[in-house]
Amino acid sequence: MPEAGRRTAGPGPGHRAFGVVLGSRRPHTRRLPPRTPAATKAADGSTASAAPVGSVAERTVPWLRVAAAYAWRLILVGIVAYGVFTIVGRFQLIAVALFLALIVTSVLRPLTDLLNHVLPRPLCVAVALVGSLLCLFALLALVGNAVAGESGTLAGEFRGGIHRIEVWLQGPPFRISPGKLSDLQRQVTNYITAHRASLLSSAVTGLGTLVELVTGAALALFASVFFIHSGERLWSWARDQLLPGGARPAWDRAGRAAWQAFAGYTRGIIIVAGTNAVLVGIALVVLRVPLALPLTLLEFFAAFVPLVGSPVALGVATVVALAGRGPLTAAAVVVLIVVIGQLEGHVLHPLVMSWAVRLHPLVVAVSVIAGSIVAGVVGAVVAVPVVSVVWTVLRALRAVPP
Repeated sequence: MPEAGRRTAGPGPGHRAFGVVLGSRRPHTRRLPPRTPAATKAADGSTASAAPVGSVAERTVPWLRVAAAYAWRLILVGIVAYGVFTIVGRFQLIAVALFLALIVTSVLRPLTDLLNHVLPRPLCVAVALVGSLLCLFALLALVGNAVAGESGTLAGEFRGGIHRIEVWLQGPPFRISPGKLSDLQRQVTNYITAHRASLLSSAVTGLGTLVELVTGAALALFASVFFIHSGERLWSWARDQLLPGGARPAWDRAGRAAWQAFAGYTRGIIIVAGTNAVLVGIALVVLRVPLALPLTLLEFFAAFVPLVGSPVALGVATVVALAGRGPLTAAAVVVLIVVIGQLEGHVLHPLVMSWAVRLHPLVVAVSVIAGSIVAGVVGAVVAVPVVSVVWTVLRALRAVPP
């Protein structure tokens, strides 16, 4: 075949020259998209870097793009949190009642499950709730009898204690003159006389608050009956009615983690509060401080506010000890505050709360203060368990499901 009738294929590597066969299809070339190499070779042999893909802002300040992405997500979370707190604030009585019902359920559910081995489920719920109420009323009656029995003696002791406080304030380091103390007493008396109407109005408002507390307690008791009897069925019904099928496993995992954290925290704080109350009660009885039993009960309920409640309750005990027994006994109660605070912070909480979520003391302090700012005493009590539950749910959702 002559050389002119011979065609060659493209000069690419791995190709050979082939002759053209009559009747065959003409070869064609396919244009590939241009590549964007990291560097191009110039005519003089030097290399020049290719321009990266993206805008100038993305190349110069990538951290700004990341910060903006986080910022709008945090703003969205803040809006949702504000909406939730606003709704809960409008229905604060219902929210507090349901919270108390969850506390009662976490405490009485193990007892109900234990009794269910020998008794029917409804009867177990009734025995657990009625027995708990009887124990609570018996404790309150015991406190009332103790206060009523010591009322005559306490009146004389407090009068003498007030005189001792006045003498103590007149000495070093305060050196307050008797005239200033008399002026202070006169100012207090005049204030009460001038604001008698407002104080009476506050008392009437307090009666309305008492009615709300009774209503909330009744709602909490009513809700706890259903939570203890069939809490799992209530959760399953709400999950099946409100959630799509794909989201149910994640919500189940989050719900189990939240309940374990809440129940563990509640049982742990009850054990810590009971231990503090027993130690305080023994110390007050040994020191012969008046109203030892009511002060012990106050210490038990105050311990539900971490890091703050116990010192406040012992501060009240210090004032009572100063008025009833003198400065030495009050100083002993102050020492008791320090000892019990160290015992609670370094022994009881790490030991008893080991099965619940372990939060740093700084997180606990900030949570208590933030809760008190948002919702007062109720917020201070609710803040730490809410933070514990939220943190546990985040950890459960972040973990890889089995």
